[in-house]
Amino acid sequence: MTPARGFSEDERPRIAALYWGAFGDKLGRVMGPRRRALVFLQDAMDPTHALTMRDGSGRIQGLVGFKTYRGAFVGGHISDMVRHYGRLGGPLRAGALSLLEREVENHRFVMDGIIVAPEARGQGIGTALLDAIAQEAADRGFSELRLDVIDSNPRARALYERQGFVVGGEHRLGLLRYVFGFRCATTMIRRVG
Repeated sequence: MTPARGFSEDERPRIAALYWGAFGDKLGRVMGPRRRALVFLQDAMDPTHALTMRDGSGRIQGLVGFKTYRGAFVGGHISDMVRHYGRLGGPLRAGALSLLEREVENHRFVMDGIIVAPEARGQGIGTALLDAIAQEAADRGFSELRLDVIDSNPRARALYERQGFVVGGEHRLGLLRYVFGFRCATTMIRRVG
């Protein structure tokens, strides 16, 4: 499998379901219920901010998103939130999610989520996606790649450390841990190029 840019319109439902499978525990209290979140995600995902891995039959088995000043893999605007969650629910959810936002820096390329299909785990897809996003960062002229990993995902953190990421800081959620279900996010950085 080799990485490719983006995805097609008909792949949106699978990618949204994979994304929810990976991040639903973290975002479920804010973006739920699941059925509504899946529709929102399908709408808000930007294929220009994603690299994908497909198996021999062409089915997506993994994806890594990124964020730039021009957008993010899962973007959208408050109007999108209102359309999917209503006049009250949309702004409330947008406000809560904004508390997790990290600044897009000039000197570090920002990774915005990595997903591997459950049936494809252990096949090196996560490693290949990390290498692909590091190459994307280098191709865009960045010397570092940045991501955030939550404390309740030690397997992901171990993968990042094996791939050369080092801790760059920690962000504690305080009382927001009750909203999002995790206590802190660790910023990790990898040199590229």
